[in-house]
Amino acid sequence: MRKGYKLAATIALAMALASCGGAKQEEAPAETAAAADAGASAAPAAVVAAADAKPAAYAQCAACHAVEPGKHGIGPSLHGVYGTKAGDIPGFAFSEKLKASGLTWDDATLDQWLAGPMKMVPGTKMAYAGMSDPAKRAEIIAYMKTLK
Repeated sequence: MRKGYKLAATIALAMALASCGGAKQEEAPAETAAAADAGASAAPAAVVAAADAKPAAYAQCAACHAVEPGKHGIGPSLHGVYGTKAGDIPGFAFSEKLKASGLTWDDATLDQWLAGPMKMVPGTKMAYAGMSDPAKRAEIIAYMKTLK
């Protein structure tokens, strides 16, 4: 019985990690593409809208992270993370490398982290290849700011 549970847990972890790093990036909405074509900077309306609801790009994060306080999964809860020191959320076992990084989660550090956590902090436990789209990273960061 225990062997079956271990196999199921391993499969669930593999599926979650695959969704984090291997998910196909979605196409930009028509209005965002039109704004980009018009020479506009990273669609501010999309970032503002992201603050009101989970952006579609957050689906990759949700595979491992909850937004409820203290509810940890494969990754820590993201509730209240913005503005804290890296590795300083109670109840989650962070890597020593992340705890020793000295990072504070703000717009700049979160943007760099979401672009490539293993590049930013070699030795971190976050096995995520990163998100290349800066507009999607901005939407996720705006959403994270609302998780208080």
